[in-house]
Amino acid sequence: MNRTVLKGDIVSSESLTEIKTIKNGYICLERGRIVSVSDTLPEEFADAVLYDYSDMLIMQSFCDMHLHAPQYPMLGLGMDLPLVDWLSKYAYPMESRFADPEYARKVYRRLAHDLISHGTTRVAMFSSLHTDSTIVLMEELEKAGITGYVGKVNMDRNGSPILQETTEESKRETLRWLVECSRFTRVKPILTPRFTPSCTDELMRFLGELSRERDLPVQSHISENTSEIEWVKQLRPECEEYWDTYHDSGLWHDRTLMAHCVHSSERERKAIAEYGVTVVHCCNSNTNIASGVMPLRQMLDENLKVVLGSDISGGNTLNGFDVVASTVQTSKVRSIIDNWETDHVNETEAWYLATSAAAPWFGAKAGFAQGNMLHAIVLDDSNLMRKGLSVTERFSRCFYKRQPGSIRAVWSEGEPAYMAD
Repeated sequence: MNRTVLKGDIVSSESLTEIKTIKNGYICLERGRIVSVSDTLPEEFADAVLYDYSDMLIMQSFCDMHLHAPQYPMLGLGMDLPLVDWLSKYAYPMESRFADPEYARKVYRRLAHDLISHGTTRVAMFSSLHTDSTIVLMEELEKAGITGYVGKVNMDRNGSPILQETTEESKRETLRWLVECSRFTRVKPILTPRFTPSCTDELMRFLGELSRERDLPVQSHISENTSEIEWVKQLRPECEEYWDTYHDSGLWHDRTLMAHCVHSSERERKAIAEYGVTVVHCCNSNTNIASGVMPLRQMLDENLKVVLGSDISGGNTLNGFDVVASTVQTSKVRSIIDNWETDHVNETEAWYLATSAAAPWFGAKAGFAQGNMLHAIVLDDSNLMRKGLSVTERFSRCFYKRQPGSIRAVWSEGEPAYMAD
């Protein structure tokens, strides 16, 4: 399959405010890499293997840039609790079960399948603090055809008797995990201090040095919940704001993903922009555990880098279409709260944040750009009344109208990773 062609109604996200559509178009691949996207089939691809998805939507697949793999079995539990209580009652006890790699294998195989079958092909993901189960997660993601980043969680304080490391153990296991990571090709390591309350200053600085010495990316949480922010002030009174705790440790740079940022101050937002930190907006989680409504439009207007995450299992769905719809809906709520002083985001903008905005993390360009490896969803919307609708209108509706069984194929790294029966 050196040369491959996908035919269908193509939709790609070229920028935050622009989508490109082609009715009955062709995506031409050379060894999985995009050579051209057009409304006619180039002559040199006349004999290529053809995947005929006529009258179906061929869209970019989703990038889920923040989720907790070991929390997948507790999806939908504890949504009536605030963050810290929810962690203690549900998240930490569930994550402790991943001391058993066999249990991890069962859960992570299911998670990987559910991700790819829902159209998510690229991720940034938290494992638990257990090294062996983290390796299992990376294995199952690669088997499923998923690309991305996985982090062994670090936490040496304020956990629970069943879920906490010593500082030395956390250091040692992180180094052991990084050695094991060398055998993976699609899934790469990302340093993962859970959040400042879970990590001592010594451990944070150790991870900061690792990030610098080995050029490793970082993921964590920040300014999700007001009580969490107050807790950080008590733990690190010498730091003016939450972000200073990461900056002081060498964990605040242009390869850092920070989830939530619901209550980031003006100073914190300026630091995010100045250092090139990427904000991961997790709208479902923010509302489910009552953290707040992030000012998404304001952050985009301030030129902050923003991507989206499901935040399983504070978030309640892996479905990227649902995440996009919720992003638009919560942005509207924020506009109402702000007395319409800011506009809400629309489907085009939210879809960009769910796809192309994360492309630089994977060495790619926005949209179905020439040179990108193909990451795509094939969506059959024929069961809907679509006569007279444009490709753009069909695209907008797919985020709000659930269509069971409508995902017919998912392509990852230029290969079919999922084909519906």
